[in-house]
Amino acid sequence: MRRLILFAMFCTTPLYAQTQYEYIESDRLGTRELKIQLPRNYEENTEKYYPLILVLDGDFLFEIVAGNVDYTSYWADMPEALVVGINQVETRSEDLFVSDATFFPTQDGAKFYEFLGAELMPYLEENYRLGTFKVAVGHGASANFINFYSFRKTPLFQAYIALSPSMSPYMDSNLTEQLADLKSPLFYYMSTASEDFRDHRKDITALNTKLEAIDSNHLFYAFDNFDGLDHYGLVNTSIPKALQHIFLVFQPISRSEYKKYILPLETSPVAYLTEKYDRIETLFGIEKQILLNDFRAIASALDKKEQFEYFKDLAKLARESYPDSVLHNYYMGRFYEATGNPKKAMKTYREAYIYQEIDGITKDDLLDKADRIKVEYGY
Repeated sequence: MRRLILFAMFCTTPLYAQTQYEYIESDRLGTRELKIQLPRNYEENTEKYYPLILVLDGDFLFEIVAGNVDYTSYWADMPEALVVGINQVETRSEDLFVSDATFFPTQDGAKFYEFLGAELMPYLEENYRLGTFKVAVGHGASANFINFYSFRKTPLFQAYIALSPSMSPYMDSNLTEQLADLKSPLFYYMSTASEDFRDHRKDITALNTKLEAIDSNHLFYAFDNFDGLDHYGLVNTSIPKALQHIFLVFQPISRSEYKKYILPLETSPVAYLTEKYDRIETLFGIEKQILLNDFRAIASALDKKEQFEYFKDLAKLARESYPDSVLHNYYMGRFYEATGNPKKAMKTYREAYIYQEIDGITKDDLLDKADRIKVEYGY
């Protein structure tokens, strides 16, 4: 495949998400224009790999997706991601052509289908640091088209954002059958609205009924039916909802998660924390450092539930996550105090003096704890 890359615009300031236009020369389609938004500090983080958000109808859909991705990742509610839009303003009807006879992409539609998997993906993997997690976004006809990539034995994308899809014949039954028989995790988000096109709305609500009935440990499905919005207005509201659905487990522990899932636990809250981060790595291919926010949440739960014995496990995680900080000594001291070993607690607090302060926990705080134990027990 011959490839031509032309940088039409490039934002070099590393503090902001970087956006550029590129032209890729395809053997199947000729020259195609791409919009690409790089994550913040992409050039500096040379060892870091990123999820891909691929946006069809990039000429009008790219900016709203890219803006939401940049904003959401800035607040750590999703991982930083590479956003790529394919401009289709002159070729949309040909690119998205689905046969009324076979109900699958044919003619130029088949070429475009093959272009994404056989040309664009290898190109992006060769030229950018892509991780294993890929998301497809479409609207109307392009929302219908991205579904075909889930029909593969190994789906090309692990998440699909279908905004008011205009479904081709038999798409509802084919998609339902495919999503009911998944062998690996897949996220699917779909939306419509009260003022959506009547045919779209009818087909989408019928498909939603089928998808909601699927009982699968591998399908993570969410649906929104917005009141008062139309076919175009629903996009602006759907994108942040879709990103929240897909990356919910990636988000810091919230008050709602704390109250709903952590406090009622009969097992170890520390095990919950470990499983949360294992799941992030399994789903998104990202080894994420445990957030201080999440350490605080689990420590609070241990105090509230009086499960002080689990502070030992929390201290071990703290040593792995923040090895140069006082966090390990703080939690280990709590463990020794609560389990009747004040002498070891005093020693552990004092040993924290060589480590760095973190999250409002100071060396003086731990020395004060050690002094209190010394006075209380007469050591």
